[in-house]
Amino acid sequence: MDLERFFQKGELIPTIVQEEATGQVLMLAYMNRESLEKTLETGYTWFYSRSRKELWNKGATSGHLQKVLRLYYDCDEDTLLAVVDQTGNACHTGAHSCFYRAFEGREG
Repeated sequence: MDLERFFQKGELIPTIVQEEATGQVLMLAYMNRESLEKTLETGYTWFYSRSRKELWNKGATSGHLQKVLRLYYDCDEDTLLAVVDQTGNACHTGAHSCFYRAFEGREG
């Protein structure tokens, strides 16, 4: 598959990570061409850190790995969805998901 099509709008593509077992959205990170290639090659998530300006393998230091079960792209080919088997917590704060805080007093 030609990966170039996913980078027509920029060098980074947002990637939503969803846990297969629970359906919970765990995190949002960004991939560049190299991290997407590494993800496809290894079967584990790799991202590009915008702050550190380098590749990182999710869970490489913590052991909280994300095994990619399925990888989808949206209709505009500008967002990815990685469905994963999550080992441990996804968030660097120790929370299972990065989305653990809600706006207080907001009606849904």
